[in-house]
Amino acid sequence: MKISLLTLLFSILLLACQHAGSDMKIQYPDSHKIDQADGYFGKVINDPYRWLENDTSAQTADWVRRQNILTDSILGNIPERTALRARLEELVDYERYSAPIRAGEYVFFYKNNGLQNQSVIYRKHVESGVETVFLDPNELDGQGTTSVGIAGISKDDQFVTLSYSKGGSDWQEFVVFDIASASPMSDSLQWVKFSGADWHGHGFYYSRFPEPVKGADYSASNSNQSVYYHELGTDQSSDRLVFEDKEHPNRYNSVDVTEDENYLILYIADGTDGYECHYKKLPENGQGFTPLFTGFDHKSSVVDHIAGRFLVRTDIGAPNYRLVSVDPESPEQGNWQDLIPEEQFPLQNVRSAGGYLFASYLKKATSHITRFDQGGKNAQEISLPGPGSAGGFSGKKEDSILFWSFSSFTYPGIIYKYNVASNTSEVYFSPKLSFNPEEYESKQVTYPSKDGEIVSMFVVHKRGIKMDGKNPLLLYGYGGFNISITPRFSTYIIPWLENGGIYAVPNLRGGGEYGETWHKAGMLLNKQNVFNDFISAAEYLIDNNYTSSEKLVISGRSNGGLLVGAVMTQRPDLMKVALPGVGVLDMLRYHKFTVGHGWIPEYGSSEDPEDFKNLLSYSPLHNLKKGVRYPATLIYTGDHDDRVVPAHSFKFAATLQECTGGELPCLIRIETDAGHGSGKPIAKLLDEEADKLAFSFYHTGLTLIKKN
Repeated sequence: MKISLLTLLFSILLLACQHAGSDMKIQYPDSHKIDQADGYFGKVINDPYRWLENDTSAQTADWVRRQNILTDSILGNIPERTALRARLEELVDYERYSAPIRAGEYVFFYKNNGLQNQSVIYRKHVESGVETVFLDPNELDGQGTTSVGIAGISKDDQFVTLSYSKGGSDWQEFVVFDIASASPMSDSLQWVKFSGADWHGHGFYYSRFPEPVKGADYSASNSNQSVYYHELGTDQSSDRLVFEDKEHPNRYNSVDVTEDENYLILYIADGTDGYECHYKKLPENGQGFTPLFTGFDHKSSVVDHIAGRFLVRTDIGAPNYRLVSVDPESPEQGNWQDLIPEEQFPLQNVRSAGGYLFASYLKKATSHITRFDQGGKNAQEISLPGPGSAGGFSGKKEDSILFWSFSSFTYPGIIYKYNVASNTSEVYFSPKLSFNPEEYESKQVTYPSKDGEIVSMFVVHKRGIKMDGKNPLLLYGYGGFNISITPRFSTYIIPWLENGGIYAVPNLRGGGEYGETWHKAGMLLNKQNVFNDFISAAEYLIDNNYTSSEKLVISGRSNGGLLVGAVMTQRPDLMKVALPGVGVLDMLRYHKFTVGHGWIPEYGSSEDPEDFKNLLSYSPLHNLKKGVRYPATLIYTGDHDDRVVPAHSFKFAATLQECTGGELPCLIRIETDAGHGSGKPIAKLLDEEADKLAFSFYHTGLTLIKKN
């Protein structure tokens, strides 16, 4: 039986008189059950909240509304919420720039004056230094939910393809602009996803999916991604099909054009791990693609084409990656030439620009950049400000000036201008902050995981803080998809740090911080290693008096949301607060929505008997147990998340509220007109982060330090 609106409002009024962590039993909105079950290899799995997968139904919309009313009523009763929102707004209100992108006599860059919902695209004349607004996404809609990015620039620097995304969706619309006049052309391309615009001749290559069934834009499985060529000034309906693979509809297909425009490089991926590489000469003349690297066990990508040979970054025979030179006419491995051999630390990427190669290494999960000549000789280290994350060094062979960026946990993005001839850098832009980074310190520690593997972890806190086991600590993790979690600045952890909290980030297996071997040790049947690494990180921090279980918050997004969901179900006693964000929480059905099938190489599939057993062992949704005292939990997601569909969070929240046996709140926060995270307006980000902080402050006893 559904709760009436009058009953719901009465419950909210009662809750408003209580604190968020009171002993009063929370009356959660009704989540009715249906008789739904699936059979897996002789085992029956009930799925009573399957109806919440229908994101367009009136029932689901009503459930979302009632959950948000409850969540807002409880969060609104936390005293620190308003003050934290104000402090976050103060902190984020500083000018931010991106590294410039050269386009002939102009450079493009993104700029945000501080509180603009979306960063504005600027165009600056190189000689005169005059900069003007090229496109302001904030003028496109009143809510600031439309983001715009640069997808590609024509080789003659006359046109730029801009990518529009609405409401946080991964769907893109491509629009072409004339650079000199800053005016849009007639070209508009729909149903683009996970694609750039690689220009060649009088048009560009891109990848798109077929138009989805109306009303299923954000949840239906995406398949049959194909590569097209768009001729400037024509309608999308006349775009030329370049590559499709109807026999393998779930594969991803994308292309790059080499800088010299001699080759079109095709990448075919079976999912998010491993891909094939094929090529064809340009102009196409109707010929097909020639295989360069086949199979999906490795990752080999073409960095450049120089003197008739491909420069390829590969993990073949090199788990930490190397750069090799390959003759496309004789691509056999025996004919390869090592340009940058494999080293002790992972070769994260290689850029070709200014007539040199810029190799980015990860050494103990921090950036190190080395410049080589095009033959892989004459190595020169690029001086960085300190331990942190650096990126950039993109450009053309003839460029004499390049740009790069640097950030750390306490220093935001500084942009540097790099002189190729002198191999020197100078500060191009440094933001002005409303806090003093010198008051904080970060260090890297190591600890043993359950199986004895040594894991590294960053720890950030105020200088001079007393380690007495009483400090609230926010433990953030990811651990998957070969993604490296390196020191990067986030405004949103500053209120936690400046009020005496500690922030810790372990480099879990499954990530790319220590090469492909580290990644494979945390994927598929090894996924439990990731959770063990995170649990061991928490135990290390507790045992060494950084914090206690009553003061510990665990947090993660996406695959990190899975991490938090798995750890809170396996060790609910270990933490006081859990913040699973946009998480993959139903491991038996994740592959049935949008692009979820692409994660099978990372997780496995419930359609395989061995994978099913493994997935069921840690799937957060399926490991909730009735009567268990779960931590105070704030699940958060977006109603337009078409990467990890919100049904994961909906079903997990309904089940958690049914199962929890303690007095701590188990809430879900569902943002409207928001997706997986990319392109979210500043206003919505500030609201979300303030709520997460307020929830964590309250339940760990962290209080705001009053300023004089």
